Amino acid sequence: MPWSTRELAELAGTTVNTVRHYHRVGLLDEPERRSNGYKQYGVGHLVSLLRIRRLVDLGVPLSGIGDVNAGSDHTPDALRDLDAELQVSIERLTKAREEIAAILRERSPAHAPTGFASVASRLSGADSSMIHIYTQLYDQEALADVRKMAEADSGGLSAEIDELPADADEQTRRDLAERLVSTLRQKLIDYPWLADPAAHLSKSRLVTAQTFAQAMADLYNPAQLDVLVRASALAHEQLPGAQAENPPE
Repeated sequence: MPWSTRELAELAGTTVNTVRHYHRVGLLDEPERRSNGYKQYGVGHLVSLLRIRRLVDLGVPLSGIGDVNAGSDHTPDALRDLDAELQVSIERLTKAREEIAAILRERSPAHAPTGFASVASRLSGADSSMIHIYTQLYDQEALADVRKMAEADSGGLSAEIDELPADADEQTRRDLAERLVSTLRQKLIDYPWLADPAAHLSKSRLVTAQTFAQAMADLYNPAQLDVLVRASALAHEQLPGAQAENPPE
């Protein structure tokens, strides 16, 4: 008994629009029509449609189904390429699931930077934004160190910097910068690449410097920037060997 397009689609577990699309791209032969103008599909059409659906379920793109279905000489290579693509997708999806699990476990914001779910709730909006930018500028080894630094941060000074108003007076800025120096100095000692990150850059020095400068200017207010710049300069001056490298004039 011949089937209509709707009946064929239902038997194959697909839709009428999908069947029509396969006709348009040349994957499924057009059937003869009855005297009333309706298409009449047979067993051959059903088998062809089921084979197409099978290859679609495997992930074969429509453009390659014709060759794979016909069993051409290129079929094994096409399947190997497809398998490699699926492996990449599996790894990506597995990583995504791990990230989602960490976000749920730590109750962190869904937009937390990759790998920072455990500390995301403690990061200020500016710091979180900077870390997002770091993910595009530094390699995975450097990002792992950034995560360690974030985990070790007790939050005291970071909170003070985050709350510092743009019009903070000179004394407040100087005091906060001086208290921040020891923390920055220890980070420079523990993670020497911070002073010269060239080996850990994923972009050029110029692009990194320009992006970092623009991000800092946009994400932190003038008083915060002043404190960070002062503390960084003092921390570098206090590093072991700094006096020898920069003798008094």
